Amino acid sequence: MNNITSQFSKNFQPKKAILVYQSTAEEDFYVESYDIDKSGRPINPHPLALEEGIALSRALQATGELSAGFLTPKGTLPQNLLCLNASQDGYAVWHTPAKKAHLLFAKSLGIADGIAYIPPMLWKADREKLQVFALEAKGRPTDKSKLFHAPFFNIYAKGDVCMGNVNIEISGDLHLEGFISEWERYFFGSTFSHLLGDSSPVTSNIVQLWKSLVGTNQRFPMQILKFTGHYLREVLR
Repeated sequence: MNNITSQFSKNFQPKKAILVYQSTAEEDFYVESYDIDKSGRPINPHPLALEEGIALSRALQATGELSAGFLTPKGTLPQNLLCLNASQDGYAVWHTPAKKAHLLFAKSLGIADGIAYIPPMLWKADREKLQVFALEAKGRPTDKSKLFHAPFFNIYAKGDVCMGNVNIEISGDLHLEGFISEWERYFFGSTFSHLLGDSSPVTSNIVQLWKSLVGTNQRFPMQILKFTGHYLREVLR
């Protein structure tokens, strides 16, 4: 079960423990309740009282209502959506076209913050982590589309993003459109600071690349992207 207490401003402490017994001979169940003392130890075992059962039912219903809206679209599915798993542990895969984006860089890189063209991108995210790749083709990608290393700092070879200075808080009831926009906001709101791994994600000098693009109308040079050896269909699994 997911820990959803981080979504609230209140602090939660263990109060009850429920133990369910099943008869080995018949489909009968017995439910036992334990109180939890201040040190977190179960005490006072007793059959689950009616009042306790009602309170538990209400709590479970509230949890279900909280998670019911997660990854549910407000209307029709977004046109850039490629794959959706709308369970509470689900994920979404979407793409974005070549466009301008505002980028932030660590001062140690010597690159000014600013707006620059970026290539088409593929995004895959759940509530806790994000993967990004670059795409070469215009328009909607297919399962045969090649995946290229995203030409940014703070990204591992397999596309996993190190969010660095950004505190990720994706609520369990966030609708699909908000989920997508939040992850894009988190990504471009993080400060690019260093390369992860032994090689550059592009064939040229990545620092010089962004120095030449930030603050200009120059399109991203697609020919410097590096193929990962993987295809979109592998991300959709």
